[in-house]
Order: sequence, then structure tokens, then C-alpha cells
Amino acid sequence: MGIGRPVVFFEILGKDSAQLREFYGKLFGWQISADNPAGYAMVAPGVGGPVEGVGGGIASSGDGPARVAIYVQVLSLDETLAEVERMGGKRVLPPIDVPNGPTIAQFADPEGNVIGLIKQ
Repeated sequence: MGIGRPVVFFEILGKDSAQLREFYGKLFGWQISADNPAGYAMVAPGVGGPVEGVGGGIASSGDGPARVAIYVQVLSLDETLAEVERMGGKRVLPPIDVPNGPTIAQFADPEGNVIGLIKQ
């Protein structure tokens, strides 16, 4: 088998895209611009990520619905979750240590999209 194709893009969708642009721009310091004819907001690539793209995983959703998740690397899970709550989001999963893996958490944005966090 050859080299796998990298994940290089994501979308976060909701009814109020302006609110979501403000939320994520402030929370993660993302540079977001909808200055194009379609008004589609593009998120500029961050710094420090893997040059070859991001990896991922595939697992059973158990009794829950099928979904797609993204995880954003942050310095402090607790501080980020507190900021999420100040900005109108909700904690979904408190910080947990994945066996033989990273420490993660999850939150829901103001539209209900669940986003994961990974401690740097």
C-alpha cells in the first residue's frame, strides 16, 4: 500500500456562521476571512501543525449517532473550556487521559457542534 492521503481541511457548519466565525476566531486565535464573492469563510492554516497533514482515527459510535469530529491542540484544556463557557459554549467531556495517548476534552459551540481539544 502506498502513502496515505492527508486530511487537509475541515468545515464547521451552523445556522449563524457569523457567530461561529467570531467564536472560533476569538477562542483559538484563528484568522478567518469571508472576503470572497461567495462569502465562504476560510480559516488560515495555523502554525506548528504537521507538514504532512493531520492523522485521524475510525471507531464505533456505539449507541450514539454517526459523526465527524475535529480536535484542536491547546496549551490548557481547563482554561480553554472555561473560555468556551464564558463565550456561550458548553463542556461535553471534561479532561481525560486516553490510555497510552493524549489528554483530551470536548465542548459544544453555540450551535451545538462538538469539538475536541488535545493538550499540547
